[in-house]
Order: sequence, then C-alpha cells, then structure tokens
Amino acid sequence: MSRGTPLTGIRVLDLTNVLAGPFCCHQLAHLGADVIKVEIPGSGDLARQLGADPELNEKLMGVSFLAQNTGKRSITVNMKSAKGKAVFKRLVATADVLVENFRPGVMDRLGLGYEVLREGQPSLVYCAISGFGQEGPLRDLPAYDQIIQGMSGVMSITGDQESAPLRVGYPIADTIGGITAAFAIASALAAPKERRGAFIDISMLEATIATMGWVVSNYLVAGKTPAPMGNSNFTASPSGTFQTGEGPINIAANKQEQFEAVCRVVGRPELASDPRFARRQDRLENRDALTAELEDALRSKPAAAWVSALNAADVPAGSVLSLPEALTHPQIAERGLIGRFERVPGIERDIAVARTGMKIDGEAPRTAAPPPELGQDTEALLTELGLSRAEIDELRQDRAI
Repeated sequence: MSRGTPLTGIRVLDLTNVLAGPFCCHQLAHLGADVIKVEIPGSGDLARQLGADPELNEKLMGVSFLAQNTGKRSITVNMKSAKGKAVFKRLVATADVLVENFRPGVMDRLGLGYEVLREGQPSLVYCAISGFGQEGPLRDLPAYDQIIQGMSGVMSITGDQESAPLRVGYPIADTIGGITAAFAIASALAAPKERRGAFIDISMLEATIATMGWVVSNYLVAGKTPAPMGNSNFTASPSGTFQTGEGPINIAANKQEQFEAVCRVVGRPELASDPRFARRQDRLENRDALTAELEDALRSKPAAAWVSALNAADVPAGSVLSLPEALTHPQIAERGLIGRFERVPGIERDIAVARTGMKIDGEAPRTAAPPPELGQDTEALLTELGLSRAEIDELRQDRAI
C-alpha cells in the first residue's frame, strides 16, 4: 500500500447527492478507498444535471458532478423495490462505510436504516449528513448551503457595514460538512474492526459554527458580538486588504515587529512611534486612520512590487488573485493539486479537477479513474456479489437496478 493511499482495502457506499456527501467521499476516494456510488436508476446524483455546461448536464455528466466524483464506481439500484433492497443489503455486507445525506428518517422509512443494516454488517460505519442533525426541532427541514450560511451567522459577518449580510462566494457550509464527515469517518476506521461499528451524525449547521471558533469565543467568553468588517482582520491592524498604485494587496502584520517593518518598507518609519498606532490596541482603535496613512504611501508602487518588498522584510503579504490566476500560479501548478483525465467516457473530453490539497510523505493523493457514467459499473459489481447473468437480467426487467 502506498503511504499516500491509507484507505486501500476500505469499501465505501456513497448514497449522497450534490455536494456535502459527494465531497466527503471525494476525500475518501483520493485516500485509496473503493467508493461505490449508489444512484437512482435513470437520473442518479442531481449534480449530474448541474454546472456551467448545458451539454454536459444533458449527458448526466454535469461539471458539478465531475468535480467531486473521480475514482468512484457507479451502480444504480431502486431501493424502493423489494429486489432492489435485497441487492443493496448484499452490497452493504461487503462495505466498511456507508454515507448518506437524505433528510433524517428517510433510510428508516425505506427499511434500510442503521439498525437494520448493522444486523448484516456489525462493523459498518454509517455516516448521515444533514442540515441540522438527526434530532432537534429543525431536523426534518430541508437545508441548502445558503440556508446554513445564514443560520450559522456566517453571512452576518461577511461583507462590510454596507453589504452584509453577504453569502460567501462558494458553498462553504456544504464543503465544511463534507470535510467534517470525512474526518469523522477516518477516525471511526482507526478503531479495530471488531469495535468499529458506529453511527455518525453530521450537522452542517454545527460543523459550520465549529469552524468559526475565534468569533464564537469572542462572543461566549468576552461578550463581544462580531460585526462585518469587510477585508479587515478583527484581530490585528494593519491586517487586511489595501489599495496600491495598481491593484489591491493583502497584508497581515499581526506582530509588533511586522508592523514596524511595514512602516519602514513603505517609507513611513515615523508611524511606528505615532501615539495613535504605537501599541496593538491603539492600532485596532485607530484602524481607519492607519489604513489611510499606509494607502497614501502604497500608491507610489503597484501591488506586485509591494508584495516582493514586504515579503523580503518578513511581512506576510500577497496579491489578490482571480481564480484563473490562482490556478495557473506556479505554487499550485508545481504541487499536483489539479488532476487531469483524457477522453472521459460519456463526454469524450479531457477534464481537469481539483484533488484534496494534501500531501502524504511528499505524495499528493490521486484517483486513477475519471468520474463514472451513471450505472456504468452495475453489472460488474453485481457479478462481484455472485449474481448470475440471468439474475442480473431479471433485476433489470423488474426495474430493481
């Protein structure tokens, strides 16, 4: 087993749709797990119909699906039919992990809940991802990323006084839910197999709030209600986005010596001893005045020149890039974040997708296969389960698969 594929030999059943669940299983697939995507016959994961390319949506290979499903295999099973349920239970008996993101209670109503499935597979790690968790007054409500962003408080502190509440520009709550689920599953798999069975309850709302630790603690411990601050860092000044002679720059001068270095680099060393800015708390209380002084000096050069000069003085600083600029930056290009697949079946195109953003012993985990067409592995997987050609044909005729 490669050190970059620690989940080799682990089988995961991915019953999930759209983003949080597929993103969870995306992580597991890159770490070597055999991820089997169990989909509804005829339509599959809704993400197959989502994305910026209508042609791919029509082919049930939407860009949103391509992004999160490399390395997985696809089987279609009608879990509302008796024969489909029987097939699914046989599949569960071979699995280590099951991930679903239905509303709480759906799997129980199908007769396929955790208590039923663990009878045939006692070591099953069952992970249920939902908006609000498996209990509580909101458990039965539908939840989408934007709903969670609003209810978690994220939107209330995103933007500035004029623009807030503002949605984060990508589905951050879905993504956090998926990462939290993958972390919990990996932790459960660390137990010896004879003690491994577990029911994992992931609440996207709670997972998102958990990532807001600093602002949550500022409120719970210090009694300070967070407010939207735009591009300014609430913990330090000067720390945020500043305008230069050409383009914006991010500066994070969080330490006293970094602040003093900023003053020297921009040619305003006297600011370091100015009573308005001399101490950390002074700078926080006079943030706007300090920003005005620094931006006046920064207008003499473009952002790129200031990034080089500040970094040379050990001050954290960086350009504000567009997504295309970020993806083509040498730092990203040289570390293997982007995976590429040629002539992907079902679309006959080359595609590029983001991997996981980690390396293990210098190796970026990767998947060997492109995202699967809907049901492309159904016959192979049923054959692995021991079904004959006649049995598979009968299941098709009965619309169980």
